[in-house]
Amino acid sequence: PFRVEHPAGGYKKLFETVEELSSPVTAHVTGRIPTWLRGSLLRCGPGLFEVGSEPFYHLFDGQALLHKFDFKEGHVTYHRRFVRTDAYVRNMTEKRIVITEFGTYAYPDPCKNIFSRFFSYFKGVEVTDNALVNVYPVGEDYYACTETNFITKINPETLETIKQVDLCKYVSVNGATAHPHIENDGTVYNIGNCFGKNFSLAYNIIRIPPLQADKDDPINKSEVVVQFPCSDRFKPSYVHSFGLTANYIVFVEQPVKINLLKFLSSWSLWGANYMDCFESNETMGVWLHVAEKKKGRLLNIKYRTSAFNLFHHINTYEDNGFLIVDLCTWKGFEFVYNYLYLANLRANWDEVKRQAEKAPQPEARRYVLPLNIDKVPVWPPAWPPVGLGDNTTLRSDETIWLEPEVIFSGPRHAFEFPQINYKKYCGKPYTYTYGLGLNHFVPDRLCKLNVKTKETWVWQEPDSYPSEPIFVSHPDALEEDDGVVLSIVISPGAGPKPAYLLILNAKDMSEVARAEVEMIIPVTFHGLFKRA
Repeated sequence: PFRVEHPAGGYKKLFETVEELSSPVTAHVTGRIPTWLRGSLLRCGPGLFEVGSEPFYHLFDGQALLHKFDFKEGHVTYHRRFVRTDAYVRNMTEKRIVITEFGTYAYPDPCKNIFSRFFSYFKGVEVTDNALVNVYPVGEDYYACTETNFITKINPETLETIKQVDLCKYVSVNGATAHPHIENDGTVYNIGNCFGKNFSLAYNIIRIPPLQADKDDPINKSEVVVQFPCSDRFKPSYVHSFGLTANYIVFVEQPVKINLLKFLSSWSLWGANYMDCFESNETMGVWLHVAEKKKGRLLNIKYRTSAFNLFHHINTYEDNGFLIVDLCTWKGFEFVYNYLYLANLRANWDEVKRQAEKAPQPEARRYVLPLNIDKVPVWPPAWPPVGLGDNTTLRSDETIWLEPEVIFSGPRHAFEFPQINYKKYCGKPYTYTYGLGLNHFVPDRLCKLNVKTKETWVWQEPDSYPSEPIFVSHPDALEEDDGVVLSIVISPGAGPKPAYLLILNAKDMSEVARAEVEMIIPVTFHGLFKRA
């Protein structure tokens, strides 16, 4: 699968503005939708890539568009609406970019005079609420989110926007990731940067309890359960996701750092955006931290390994005194987001390939973390090392050095946007993960991976560009991979129906059905299947 080329450049259509729908449209089904598949696939991504004549520059800047494929009695409908965030509403009202996004600076209002502009410098940064990354449940509610302190409550039936929620009002975090963990009872865990003791930076794990009998909004009962220290008191690492098991929380501190002095100094004075505030620490490598979930206590073990970028944890589980931590890594300390400007992603195929040659290289890896230091061989060796083979050594500075096991590697071919049978296997020993295959950053295949044997299954068609695969378990499943995988695919060259929802058999990644629509669907990042 590593030799597929994209000279026609159909992937550029993933990054083009589309219109929302006033009501759902019926999709044209080929194959047969399983009768047990009832509910909706909800996904988020950018849908508006410019406001008037002003372009957004980065993949994470376009205004949030919420998508829904509904499955009922073998029929499928498709709906999409822009999320009415403050950013979107103000942009639409003023017909210009009003709020600075991840990689796009919003210029001050040209209509204001020099004095009011000068005073607005001291208001501080207006943080974006552009909820384009994911959607997740809290109690009986659903929220679209990005990675700031703002999340946006949406109606999962109509896709209407209900209200903006500021997490800072409930719990001590500056932001939260778009990858919370949701336990089967509805408890939500997330992580965010915060100001810890004596002005130094730290990372808080927050817990939102399940809905109680009193029906009070669970967000009102949010609390911090544990605080992880920061490797550099002034520069927190970028955190995109974390690992959770029944008893442990795993936080991987990567060498991509946020320079807070840049972040807090008034941006408008020098035309900065979020991307301008990142820098790499070229010497720290990666630090891993573990906490006991129930007691909220840090394990005093300093795990270290060589530098990588991390966005997505695949899964984490406990095994006999060890934690198994499976990750989608990008090797090196240079920030992968530097390669995700729209100009890069919309380039011609030869240029796309040239850029990706320079970028950090992707690799899916397994790290094995000993929870009990006594079992680890010392280095330099005082005796012949026993126990853990070559992968783990206790160094003389009391750090534990970890070497990974590679579970997937292909040159400039990433296994990314990993999904598992989450409800039954999150935090537990598991065998299968499903991912989106990125070919020089272009999503061109869906991949199933056996993490034990490293066997892979691939779905791929020429000039077809899928999204993150979402696993939906069969209601009477006996095995981990009994079910289907859902993905939104665009094939822009394919006549009147350029996009479709693809349903694959999760066992062998063979096609079960597709539901086609007569419009392009731009890139989506993450989402969920909500059972009817």
